[in-house]
Amino acid sequence: MDFFSDRSSIRHDSGATLARQAARTNDAAPETKLMTRTPLLTRRSFLAGAAATTGALATMHPFSLRAQANTAHLRVMETTDLHVHVFPYDYYADKPVDTLGLSRTAAHFRAIRAEATNAILVDNGDFLQGNPMGDYIAYERGMKAGDTHPIVAAMNVLGYDAGTLGNHEFNYGLSFLESTLAGANFPVVCANVASGALASDPRADRTFVKPYVILDRTVTDGAGVAHPIKIGLIGFVPPQIMNWDKRHLEGNVAARDIVQAARAYVPQMREEGAQIVIALSHSGIDPSAGDGAENAALLLAGIEGIDALVLGHQHLVFPGESFVDMAGVDAGAGTLRGKPAAMGGFWGSHLGVLDLMLERTADGWRIAASTSEARPISKRNEDRSITALVSDEADVLAAAQAEHEATLAYVRRPVGETAAPLHSYFALVADDPSVQVVSQAQTWYIAQMMQGTEWEGLPILSAAAPFKAGGRGGPEYYTDVPVGPVAIKNVADLYLYPNTVRAIVVEGATVKEWLEMSAGMFNQVAPGEADQVLINPDFPSYNFDVIDGVTYEIDLTEPAKYDAKGEVVNPDAARIVNLAFEGRPVDPAERFVVATNNYRAGGGGNFPGVTEDKVVFVGPDTNRDVLVRYIVEQGTIDPRADANWRFAPVPGATVLFDTGPKARDLVAEVTGVAIEPAGDGENGFARFRITL
Repeated sequence: MDFFSDRSSIRHDSGATLARQAARTNDAAPETKLMTRTPLLTRRSFLAGAAATTGALATMHPFSLRAQANTAHLRVMETTDLHVHVFPYDYYADKPVDTLGLSRTAAHFRAIRAEATNAILVDNGDFLQGNPMGDYIAYERGMKAGDTHPIVAAMNVLGYDAGTLGNHEFNYGLSFLESTLAGANFPVVCANVASGALASDPRADRTFVKPYVILDRTVTDGAGVAHPIKIGLIGFVPPQIMNWDKRHLEGNVAARDIVQAARAYVPQMREEGAQIVIALSHSGIDPSAGDGAENAALLLAGIEGIDALVLGHQHLVFPGESFVDMAGVDAGAGTLRGKPAAMGGFWGSHLGVLDLMLERTADGWRIAASTSEARPISKRNEDRSITALVSDEADVLAAAQAEHEATLAYVRRPVGETAAPLHSYFALVADDPSVQVVSQAQTWYIAQMMQGTEWEGLPILSAAAPFKAGGRGGPEYYTDVPVGPVAIKNVADLYLYPNTVRAIVVEGATVKEWLEMSAGMFNQVAPGEADQVLINPDFPSYNFDVIDGVTYEIDLTEPAKYDAKGEVVNPDAARIVNLAFEGRPVDPAERFVVATNNYRAGGGGNFPGVTEDKVVFVGPDTNRDVLVRYIVEQGTIDPRADANWRFAPVPGATVLFDTGPKARDLVAEVTGVAIEPAGDGENGFARFRITL
């Protein structure tokens, strides 16, 4: 990639412009901007040098170009949250994609290593679990002595300098993790997880892996002189692993607060000679973080002795727009409390890059200036199509080729059975098996996660919506899995999006308003009129939440209280009637845990009362992964709709709705509603009539 193809735009009146133009990222990712910290050279000398070396501008970063005697350019490159994505392949959908894969990220790494005089590559955790290849190795092939995990084999090819543990490394148990780490040709560090119990002093902990590593490296300065340097790398993982993987970890390891561990070990690293200390923080950015925080990067940045940070866990990009207007964060420059930081997305979508201009002083090396970016492997075009920005690295693919092919066979093979067809043809008009099974899986998962918390014992409800329900997707755009084997790739039909699980605690009054919002899916119906149009075409199906665990009816004679944007349009309307829990009316003040996803819990859809401050659990797992695990554990699922919701009777009224033509073969299975074929709809749809 040519960083300097637009050299004419470098102006002599703007050092900041120089930094941005000289190290700009692809136009597809405007959020990945750059900055300079304390200038090492005067702007005039920097620019004069740049003008004198235009012949080299096509290949070298400005820090490498302008480094002089006793100043050196060090590039730190980071991958994070790879989740076993070696190949650019979506195993759930069973098709190649251009938005992920270490084989693509590696192309960036190799292309830009040459732009820096000195460079290291690190991984920031969550490499071991997260796609069907990870499950195939853990549940099918196993890790016997001498085996190398395919993600580790691919990382070995690239010559990583170090890595840290993420929370998902613990998902398959400690023995599996230890076997995996044995195959790594690079050190993996983590300072806040101890084998056995925690000691009274963090330094006395018997850490599960080494807390840190000090790399003895040589850097070449601008005069061509090689100098020794000690680079300290220390790793951290969210202490919430003790809840998320309690069954694997309780009694075997213990997790310490991230900041507490850092305050203990960073001075020790300095005592042992580390001249530059970089935190490998599998932990993101949260300005409200306190003791025991999951996302403690801002607190880490405030610790004396840490010079720079690479981040992860949040599946976001930093520098980037997700962190604008946060105290202590420069979301454009890529700094936390003034220290350089980068977060490289997830699944290999970006390469995090820190460029550090180091200055050698009497006291050792220090960072005199820096830039930060997250470099994407693809871009989304205006028409929503995707363009790849890099190609695969063949040797990275080769390292996992056999396992990739075995994984394809695995995802195409049944992982369980369904005793009921899983289809969404009637998901908008009746309780539906494709939504039911998602709710069952979410309830199963959240019930485990609530154990041992202050919310254990509260009733658990589950909210889920149909994703594939025709509409603009056309008459074939429906979930349709017949009775019999369920393959992992079928899960993509049941849950389209890579949402992650959340749980919120709300009162009964909020449950009712949540359902009032969902009921905006339907037009108002008049008694005594035939063949009225039922579905509001402006209301997206993914906002039609069905809440399992309560029973209720929808009175269509009432107008919708909320419009499709969540705005109140009829404040006195009340479509939800006979709302009950375990056969008794829901008390407006009664508290419930509701299993949902990050989109809804974060305010997606603008549902009344469903806000992020109500979140009591942020799951490390996607809803799709939870669904796979549920099917595997159950063996045979029987998600027959239990008709926990229905339309209230409307005397003399019938309504029409359109769905996929295959629904004609399944209409007899629909419960809780009187429905019959009513001919052909438009554009290939089939029309049905409901008698209310």
